[in-house]
Amino acid sequence: MDPFLALQLSISQRLSDGELHQLKFLCQVEIGKRRLESVQSALELFNICVEQQLFTEYDLTFLEYLLKSIKRKDLLSQVKRFHEEREVTNPDDEPDEREKRLQRAAFEVICDNVGRDWKWLIRELQFPEVRMERIVAANPLNLREQLFQSLREWQKWKGKDAKVTDLIRALRCCNMNLVADLVERKLNAANG
Repeated sequence: MDPFLALQLSISQRLSDGELHQLKFLCQVEIGKRRLESVQSALELFNICVEQQLFTEYDLTFLEYLLKSIKRKDLLSQVKRFHEEREVTNPDDEPDEREKRLQRAAFEVICDNVGRDWKWLIRELQFPEVRMERIVAANPLNLREQLFQSLREWQKWKGKDAKVTDLIRALRCCNMNLVADLVERKLNAANG
């Protein structure tokens, strides 16, 4: 089952007729009154929104705006959870091959040189705590694997915005300057 479709179905099942009416009202400018007259369910409304790319699997801003406007914080948090948990599968949202190569080299140095304070580094990268705890639970006695998987998940989570410079900056913010220097040396040697 497609998680994006499952999200839409779940939200639509929890909306009342009054809330559907409010959503239709909010969508008048984007969709048009005439087209909205025939809409009988939230699923139909969501289909139109996706069709017109008002929101997509990769950009849920408009859906979040709608749910916030009708004061459905529970559904809004469900959308945010979906957004946090989804992995980057859009090829346009992945780092280029050069950046991936640099990140792999940086990950290797970081995993070799960062010990028990690895969570501090991952938090500095602003990676969601919930996802980090899932990684810890999946690898309970292997610190290196916990760190490596957290870095990989951070890379997927950030997509094309994941940069080696962010890793170096985070290392320096955590006073892990020696590791940051080692990463820079390895990258310079790789580019050399």
